Amino acid sequence: QVQLVESGGGLVQSGGSLRLSCAGSGRTFSMYAYAMGWFRQAPGKEREFVAAIRSDSSTVYAVYVKGRFTISRDNAKNSVYLQMNSLKPEDTAVYYCTARVRAISVSTSDYPYWGQGTQVTVSS
Repeated sequence: QVQLVESGGGLVQSGGSLRLSCAGSGRTFSMYAYAMGWFRQAPGKEREFVAAIRSDSSTVYAVYVKGRFTISRDNAKNSVYLQMNSLKPEDTAVYYCTARVRAISVSTSDYPYWGQGTQVTVSS
């Protein structure tokens, strides 16, 4: 079983920055074997892809965050991060950390492991 715990959310003004962290754990969990992702869900909307990172640290971003957000990982610490810059009110959402073995995906249904989410609120 894999447990994921996010942290770092909060309230920030438009144009500001936040850094989200996600710590993975589990009896047999080793992040080296997992692709990691971030998704978000705004009120009344479906959960959507934000960014993902492969075990080799290659990355994929959604078009609406590319150039503003950066995903990174530290396998030795079983952690993944999301640096969010130039935040906009439309970035307001609950942000979720996800994991799946090997290949990344932009689809929520492909990820079996999810954190509980952390709220990010961007005021205008």
